Amino acid sequence: MPEFLHVISSDEFIQRTSRFARPSPEHVSLDAALQRLAAADTISPEDLPEWARSTVDGYAVRAEDTFGASDSIPCFLEITAAVEMGTIPDAVLSPGQAAQIPTGGFLPRGADAVVMVEYTNHAGGSSIEVSRPVTVGANVLEKGEDVKSGETVVRAGRVLRAQELGLLAALGIDRVPVYRKPRVAVISTGDEIVSVGKRPRPGQIRDANSHSISALVTSSGAAPIVFDIVPDNAKMLRESLERGLELGDLVVLSGGSSVGVRDLMVDVVSSLAGVELLAHGVAIRPGKPTMLAEWKGKAIFGLPGHPVSALIVAQVFLVPFLRYLQGCNLEKGPLGQRTKAELASSIHSIIGLEEFIRVGLTKTAKGACFAHPVFGKSGMLSTMVKADGLVVVPMNVEGFARGDTVEVVGW
Repeated sequence: MPEFLHVISSDEFIQRTSRFARPSPEHVSLDAALQRLAAADTISPEDLPEWARSTVDGYAVRAEDTFGASDSIPCFLEITAAVEMGTIPDAVLSPGQAAQIPTGGFLPRGADAVVMVEYTNHAGGSSIEVSRPVTVGANVLEKGEDVKSGETVVRAGRVLRAQELGLLAALGIDRVPVYRKPRVAVISTGDEIVSVGKRPRPGQIRDANSHSISALVTSSGAAPIVFDIVPDNAKMLRESLERGLELGDLVVLSGGSSVGVRDLMVDVVSSLAGVELLAHGVAIRPGKPTMLAEWKGKAIFGLPGHPVSALIVAQVFLVPFLRYLQGCNLEKGPLGQRTKAELASSIHSIIGLEEFIRVGLTKTAKGACFAHPVFGKSGMLSTMVKADGLVVVPMNVEGFARGDTVEVVGW
């Protein structure tokens, strides 16, 4: 079993993940595009609106016919048409004429403004009196005022939210180019690991990693492919790894990445023809034995078998990588909402290791925010549940004192 390679920093680890190419883009329907990242600019094929339309219920008018109108001296106009929704009106307004119009209705030719119905009164017959003047363009959305034909409406790299999808639908664009969701083979290893439905015998533990890592993959916008648990058997591990590389865009292994007699991960990964081991050892805590390799353009992540370490390493390295493959800028994790808080207890760290401390957050009635370190032995999964996020202690810092202001990255 090889010893650790030269231990690298977390920044260097992230940099080495930038060598991997993103999956080829695909076109998907609007209903499948939510929260996906646009892979190319989308250009409007038409004006929006395609014809001037009213933004209020009222009367389409010639603005100059209303000049000088007031409550005491209203102007009188003749209603010569009523605009129907969804049709371009045939009517043409002449001086002194008006057309009844609903919100969203297209303006008849000759009209250049709309008077709100609140500022009109029926004056008998087909006449109305207008008590407020309007200027040209008042209460009107002009042709192409929202979007012009040829305008870029969604730029590459933009997250497609409900509002982007609504605009694209309004323009008649029903399919959009997005980065393909990475397929991630998730493989848990170890003789001591049993499935969730089994009762562990002495020395065994249930498989938490397959479920937590695949959930994290899904929440990152990727598609997990969960494999059966692989025992500490080089032949079986290699078969699962090869199958994972065949089915997935990348493989995430957990367990067997540290230096030890029974740890097979690095040996098996290194045995693949053409594989390049990019990292085996990162200056972080927890998660120092993290591994990264490349095989035919596909990434192989080796996470610690310890469920807490595996989850934190995945938050720091795997999630940013998955977001990068889907079009985001590459950045180091953890990713999430950042909150400034006062540290409620001191944090001690080791110089030379970047440390990720679990903390809970509380707020006082006056709005002050406090970060409480979640203390517990390293093997306690419950500390992950009790924590609201992580505080990152840089590798050249011995820790933070009680009362220091720290940044908490929520998850």
